[in-house]
Amino acid sequence: MTMQHFLTLKDLSQRELETIVKRAIKLKQEPQQAMRAELKTLGLVFSKASTRTRVAFEVAMNQLGGSAVFLTDNDAQTGRGEPVADTARVISSMVDLVAVRTHAHSQLEEFASHSRVPVINALSDDFHPCQLLADVQTFMEVRGSIRDARVAWIGDGNNMCQSYINAAAAFGFSLSIACPLGYEPNSQLLKENSHCARLVDNPAHAARDADLVVTDVWASMGSEAEALQRKQHLGGFQVTQDLMAGAAADALFMHCLPAHRGEEVTADVIDSTASVVWQEAENRMHSQKALIEFLLS
Repeated sequence: MTMQHFLTLKDLSQRELETIVKRAIKLKQEPQQAMRAELKTLGLVFSKASTRTRVAFEVAMNQLGGSAVFLTDNDAQTGRGEPVADTARVISSMVDLVAVRTHAHSQLEEFASHSRVPVINALSDDFHPCQLLADVQTFMEVRGSIRDARVAWIGDGNNMCQSYINAAAAFGFSLSIACPLGYEPNSQLLKENSHCARLVDNPAHAARDADLVVTDVWASMGSEAEALQRKQHLGGFQVTQDLMAGAAADALFMHCLPAHRGEEVTADVIDSTASVVWQEAENRMHSQKALIEFLLS
């Protein structure tokens, strides 16, 4: 039997993804219905710092009756040069599933190829699929099905943007992406998903009549040294009240957090009634709990 990993949304079928999101909504309403995972252990191997991802995984595993073991580069031998493959072999022989938060997506793929248990992408430089489970869950809770919705991505064509491209294909919504020259998402990924995702020439065009407007920080983890340059290039790609005014009347605003008020989004937007960022953040725990259930079963 082939090992089921969750490295990108493409690792699961449309039906499986929808099942996980619906299960997350159910578990949020009725947490006592969750499967029991006593004696099950989740390994968390994080090369990148985290707030929401770590807390969400640990709380989810605790609520299922299992436990979590957290390792950073300072704790694991990978920080001293042990090959990723060796670390994967050892850790996966002791735990029941592993969530890896790393830099290069290729390292995540290498870890998974040598793991004896399911591996979850807790974030890589290319994709952040767990966040999309929470985002879709949030939209469904507030507005119903996201199928045929119009979504606007404003800003850097980063790992979140690329996960939104995969989500557009998986969940059946249309995605308009506005980003400056040189900050576009992967061209091959765009080409493969041209039926549901497109680049547009400016933020206002992307946001026009959108049901959901999404952004992320201008300098993601690993690109802090470019912060000043990025601020200059991305300065015209800020989500403001004027931009939201061009979206649908009941449009939602999402951000995976942490947010830099006054940079990628103005304070009056993130704190507005259109913003569902706090619900979105909480849903990381519920959606990851549903994902853990799925992978353990």
